[in-house]
Amino acid sequence: GLDGTGIELRAVAGSLLFEPWTVETGQGGFYKVYTPYWKAVRDRDLPEPAPAPGLIPRPDFWPASDEIEDWRMGAALGRGAAVLSRHASVGEEAAQGRLGAFAAQKIADYAERRDFPAAGATSRLSEHLSWGEISPRSCWHAGLRAMEAGKVGAETFLKELVWREFAWHLLWHSPHIAERNWREGWDDFPWSTDGDSPEATAWKRGRTGIPFVDAAMREMYVTGTMHNRARMVAASWLTKNLMTHWRVGMDWFADHLTDWDPASNAMGWQWVAGSGPDAAPYFRIFNPETQAAKFDPDGAYRDAWIAEGRQSPGPGALDYFEAVPRAWGLSPDAAYPAPAVTPEAGRRRALAAYKAREG
Repeated sequence: GLDGTGIELRAVAGSLLFEPWTVETGQGGFYKVYTPYWKAVRDRDLPEPAPAPGLIPRPDFWPASDEIEDWRMGAALGRGAAVLSRHASVGEEAAQGRLGAFAAQKIADYAERRDFPAAGATSRLSEHLSWGEISPRSCWHAGLRAMEAGKVGAETFLKELVWREFAWHLLWHSPHIAERNWREGWDDFPWSTDGDSPEATAWKRGRTGIPFVDAAMREMYVTGTMHNRARMVAASWLTKNLMTHWRVGMDWFADHLTDWDPASNAMGWQWVAGSGPDAAPYFRIFNPETQAAKFDPDGAYRDAWIAEGRQSPGPGALDYFEAVPRAWGLSPDAAYPAPAVTPEAGRRRALAAYKAREG
């Protein structure tokens, strides 16, 4: 270590707004429901981000180092690496540009338009936050300035930042959320744990026959990200309509999201499945057809990501077939699959299982 070197080591909070152990309930415990957590932190004073150092002195001797290319960090992506690179936004400059554009052009309508996946209404900052390319404090203060300027969607944006904080708060105080059911009594729920079943495989490959779900899965495979409304619908389809364990989906997302965040990913999956904190009730089963009718009424999102059966598929829809492993044997000219289970049949099966557990 640095003992005896005269070098002081200090830890500085940077990846979160509020360190998890600094937020407590009135009884001294941790928060298990989001809304009280939000009320506890929303009025806290947070300093502005520190300015960048004006000068970083170079050492007299540079340590020996590998060439980053030699690590072949993208090798596991196979041919998909070239596709993903066309959609990736990387680096601090790109992050600051996204934040500035969002605060100037989109934040006012954020609350109203953020659930429409084809609208381009979100900040797209999640991957930058995940990789430390921007600080949450920069995002927070941009949101505060927008709120002070009367931009009505700014508070909703701040609440979404705090959802991320809440997830880390839960992971810190109950780390089992990333590995097993957060709520007691869910271990006997009859989810399938077979991630290679025909149903789970079709879900992973964006071939469920449910266009809104398939568009979401393909968006993730091509871009490394997925719109949040689509995440909820895709997760609900797997855990409820297909009765497959949330860990199957959580692990698949961890492998494919460039904005993967261990806390948000775990909390989000358990929230949808019903086994987590502040969870969606068992009867909340997202119907992908009604969700599509409400949030993708003109089919723009589905058209952007699904090629089969379309005369002139968009570039993103075709990118999917360029990115997937050849061993999957997929082609944009193939027929679009019929669903293995209809939304109505899947809902009935899920409700029966959830009601049996409640009973």
